[in-house]
Amino acid sequence: MLRIHFTDADLARTRIATAPDPVWEIAVSLHRLQSRKGRWAYAGWYREARRQLREKGLERALRGVLLPLYPRAAYFPDFLTPADAVGDLDAGLESILATPPRRVLGELAILDRTVGAPAWAGQLAGQAARTEFAGILRAYHDAVIAPHEEEVQARVEAERAVRCRGLLDGGTDGMLAGLGPMLRWRPPVLEVAYPRQADDRDLHLNGRGLTLVPSYFNWGEPVAFADPRLPPVLWYSLLHEPGPPGSPLRADDPVRCLVNLLGRARAVALRAAATGATTGEIARAAGVSASSASRHATALRDAGLVTTVRTGPSVLHPLTPAGASLLRAGTRARD
Repeated sequence: MLRIHFTDADLARTRIATAPDPVWEIAVSLHRLQSRKGRWAYAGWYREARRQLREKGLERALRGVLLPLYPRAAYFPDFLTPADAVGDLDAGLESILATPPRRVLGELAILDRTVGAPAWAGQLAGQAARTEFAGILRAYHDAVIAPHEEEVQARVEAERAVRCRGLLDGGTDGMLAGLGPMLRWRPPVLEVAYPRQADDRDLHLNGRGLTLVPSYFNWGEPVAFADPRLPPVLWYSLLHEPGPPGSPLRADDPVRCLVNLLGRARAVALRAAATGATTGEIARAAGVSASSASRHATALRDAGLVTTVRTGPSVLHPLTPAGASLLRAGTRARD
């Protein structure tokens, strides 16, 4: 378990990232390729990723370079997931290139002691090898992450909407209390369920605050930097409803029993509205055009299941009590 200790100053400086962390998503998507854990939630992505990697000639780099550096284990080097990469792949790759050679070698030594590092890994202390490595990361991202960026961003925006509601209702305490089940807020400590093979440890924020980063491809345990001197960042898993890109609704999906009543697109739109969704977010979740999403939102509004609220330049579609009751009934029908 990781125990994160907050002061009042830390609570004031805690925030939710505004966008996905593309370098982190590279790391944890590589973990999805190494494990069957949660495979059902990424089935469509997994099949497409394997095909893209094969067609783009990246399978050798995957096996020989990426998987050995990003093992699904208690440790992989912190410098591979820099703290300033949220929403910006270029910034993340630049940070990897700018890492001091001594730090690169030190973290690779930890990797070697923990699970074993490839014999060539020490070459990454040199700029030429790291530049080539950054090119491999970009090619991998373009092949298997970039095609799903809109869906990932929509899920992050929905998560932020939920956390903002917790913040409005109960302040930072309310926001942290709703992060479960892998994160338990026991003021002034956030208890984080960590990989079983990792030792228990404490992280004292000491006024630095905490950046919470929702992660699409992370499955299960939240993850923080191994080095407590680095900026405090905690990546945690998003829930996968109605499902990742390319995946059909599963037989036990709580939305499925509403499909016959509403149609698939409107059932997904209703589920998206549970956290308050814009027309664009409904379009991305349902895989339809913006104009179609607008028509679905209008139909749900006319039926009294959602309402429409304008917030600045955006239009938000939250559930009405009737819509929430219908969605809950649909969920109970699958229990």
